[in-house]
Amino acid sequence: MRLAVDAMGGDNAPKEIVLGAMKAVEHFKDIHILLVGDEKKIREYLTAEERIEILHTEEVILGTDEPVRAVRRKKNASMVLAAQQVADGKADACISAGNTGALMAAGLFVIGRIEGIERPALAPTLPTIGGEGFLLLDVGANADAKPEHLVQYAIMGSIYSQKARKIERPRVGLLNIGTEEKKGNELVRNTFELLKNADIHFIGNVESRDLLEGVADVVVADGFTGNMVLKTIEGTAMSVFKMLKSALTSSFKSKLAAAILKPDLTQLKKKMDYTEYGGAGLFGLKAPVIKAHGSSDANAVFNSIRQAREMVENDVAGTIRTAVEKR
Repeated sequence: MRLAVDAMGGDNAPKEIVLGAMKAVEHFKDIHILLVGDEKKIREYLTAEERIEILHTEEVILGTDEPVRAVRRKKNASMVLAAQQVADGKADACISAGNTGALMAAGLFVIGRIEGIERPALAPTLPTIGGEGFLLLDVGANADAKPEHLVQYAIMGSIYSQKARKIERPRVGLLNIGTEEKKGNELVRNTFELLKNADIHFIGNVESRDLLEGVADVVVADGFTGNMVLKTIEGTAMSVFKMLKSALTSSFKSKLAAAILKPDLTQLKKKMDYTEYGGAGLFGLKAPVIKAHGSSDANAVFNSIRQAREMVENDVAGTIRTAVEKR
């Protein structure tokens, strides 16, 4: 299995990307990683080259670049070349922690959509209190959506959860302002009717306050709503840990308590760290594309590579294609 990794994308590139790639190759003996980027900068951190190859380029898409224009004009950018490797059949999937919009554009224009999928969806797996996590889609690939798009999101999310996350019968919920069938705006009400007849385990409407309780395995929303939910969860988690840290370092007594609680707090933080689940998959494309968080460290990169490997190994894209053809 060959995975193309954009070595220059993200806040901590290329160091953390390279370290994560080396960890992945050491852990998974069936993968070969192609690091795409500036060879000189990559080699500063590359200490083990077994099953790791470098495709040299000095061009990079920046976070400030306009996504579509950058993908079209910067043909030799590390992100674009990584996607091109997949399109050319030289890699089975690609991973990048770079510009989200540009990666979506590269996925669409270079790799291409599965026929029948009207719009791709960006889908991270977010933490739950019980540790199982839930898939949220869409979180921003498309701000607007029609009911049929949300149905396709539900099908893709269900397939991914079955194949890659090994959930036998994923519970699919529709994000809404209440659990009653007639709640919500026209989009969700119409989507509800379609989901009732879809070939998935639809459990009805779910509210955002119940998401971290694990109310569903797959939660479907339009990209505008999903993105706001994602950023609210991220922001709240960071704020809570900051407040907790402040409280536990405010006095000598609290510092003693913090020392005792440190192992438990470390475990709690790890449980609520969404990067442990991997990156956000861009579903609906002909091959797996994983968007790692922009601030990814080596462990987050490792988990994104693990996620891409699972998607390739379980033929998630092929299963989605077959499911769409049957509809």
